[in-house]
Amino acid sequence: MAVPANRLLRFFTSGSPEEPKAAGPAPLQPPSGPPRTAIDRANERLIGEISEFLVSSRLAVTSRNLLIAHAAFSGEDPQLGREIGQRRLAGEAITQEWLNEQAATEDQEGTIRSLIAQLEDSLDRFTKTARKARTNTANCNAALAEHVDRAKDTPDSLSLADVLGLANAILDHSRKLEADIHASEKESRNLRERLVRAQRDAEIDHLTGLPNRRAFEAVYERHYREAKADIDQLCVAFCDIDHFKRVNDTHGHETGDRVIQAVAETLNRLSNTQCHVSRHGGEEFVLMFRGMNKTEVRDKLDAVRENFAERRFVNRDTDEPIGQITFSGGVADVFAYPNPREALRAADQALYAAKEQGRNAVLAAP
Repeated sequence: MAVPANRLLRFFTSGSPEEPKAAGPAPLQPPSGPPRTAIDRANERLIGEISEFLVSSRLAVTSRNLLIAHAAFSGEDPQLGREIGQRRLAGEAITQEWLNEQAATEDQEGTIRSLIAQLEDSLDRFTKTARKARTNTANCNAALAEHVDRAKDTPDSLSLADVLGLANAILDHSRKLEADIHASEKESRNLRERLVRAQRDAEIDHLTGLPNRRAFEAVYERHYREAKADIDQLCVAFCDIDHFKRVNDTHGHETGDRVIQAVAETLNRLSNTQCHVSRHGGEEFVLMFRGMNKTEVRDKLDAVRENFAERRFVNRDTDEPIGQITFSGGVADVFAYPNPREALRAADQALYAAKEQGRNAVLAAP
């Protein structure tokens, strides 16, 4: 059932949309509580955008749709936000099926992260248990050996042989058990090494070799905390290949992949301890710059863009000229916004503005 946008907005800000409102004008009340902050205004804008999107698209107000819409409009997933914007501008309907397809990759990554976390926990528990069992077995072996030595020194009656035989049997069994546990610990270490490699692979984009979006988010969060504590400058930027769909449609996906690799290689030359470059998804890249203001970052990226635009590409399979390949970019000062997500959103909006102004440009957010 479609819910009016104003009622959905009241649901987020005041409670259930079914609550009746008193008839007549509300009496004037003196302002109470602290003044509205930038975070308050950002929250209200975000709530309004999510409400309008769900209602105008006639999408059910489910927890899943709310999470998807939040990712798109908060800046957490700017590519999805831009795809939604382009689809709406083109007059194409945003159906539940289409939205589910866009979110499928995120769900898969979330499942992988969950499985990795569960495997880590299992390995930790197994390692601790195996170590404890091996220690207990070693202690038992030492105690049994002591008893056997004592029995040898003080032979006693007819049962001595039986006692020694039993003790030796137990000792032999314990040693075998200790060896088995040692082998289990070795397997545990091998599993952990494979897990480390799997985690590393899960954070690498295999087409370009760059860190992927998940890896970037971890680096971004860490540098945000450090830069804030050190009162250091921090900027983020998005870069997106211009008219990439045209390249794919005209020359094929293999050629499109090579174009992505070429842009990735060019941007990756900026990477150092103060600059991190990642593939955010599709033809989009995200960059983080430490110790530089947005004007410096904008100029640096613009110089890279200008040099790259001078290159001319050829389809390897057909020798057909592809021509000029360009990209656009948007830059934002992270600490000019209430939180890191808003900064990403601002950089994405600057990128979108560069696209609207004709592409092949890098703009800084206001």
